Amino acid sequence: MTETRVAVVTGGASGIGAAVVAALQDRGFRVGTLDLSGETQADHAVAVDVSDGVAVAGAVAEIRRRLGPVDALVTSAGHYEMAPVSQISTQSWQRMLRVHLGGLFHAARACLPDMLERGSGAVVAVASELAVGGGEDDAHYAAAKGAIIGMVRSLAAEVADRGVRVNAVAPGPTDTPLLADDSPWRAADYLATLPLGRLVSPAEVARCVQYLVCDATFSTGDVVNVNSGAVI
Repeated sequence: MTETRVAVVTGGASGIGAAVVAALQDRGFRVGTLDLSGETQADHAVAVDVSDGVAVAGAVAEIRRRLGPVDALVTSAGHYEMAPVSQISTQSWQRMLRVHLGGLFHAARACLPDMLERGSGAVVAVASELAVGGGEDDAHYAAAKGAIIGMVRSLAAEVADRGVRVNAVAPGPTDTPLLADDSPWRAADYLATLPLGRLVSPAEVARCVQYLVCDATFSTGDVVNVNSGAVI
């Protein structure tokens, strides 16, 4: 009898996170989600702010009690806004870092003990093409996502000899509710600059995450660009 595997997905209520939940369930995982909304398609959902380390630890403990020890973690919780540096408030700057980088840190700290004890596991963080290429009016978002890549590579080196792989995906603009209808990333002149000429879909990003979790046993410390060729 095949042992059931358990995954934790942050930001699993919508967009990329919801697509990741479905993709991992397709591969036999029981999935627990951490999201501000407790309404997801996961096997168990906990409403939690990922920037709150104590709350994240409690939520992961609840998922562990309901579903079992954690085999995989995917961090996709986040938010997006555009603003020039002169208009980024201290509060906005700190929130961007707390949600994106803090969310990865808190979730990894809560989930890694199960993986390290068992000597196997996978962590995949959702970064962004802006972490690699930057973007006008995106300094706080790009900085937070760039920090995720630095943490992923450092954590990969830290836990590789104990059987845990840590990677990232860096999507370009993705067709999710985070991009408003009037977003410049949806404009025809921007899409024309992309080699594939279109936005990435959440399902496409999720398939890449699924591959890194389930099949890419040779890969750690890597960043896979899923961005219609925006960064080549």
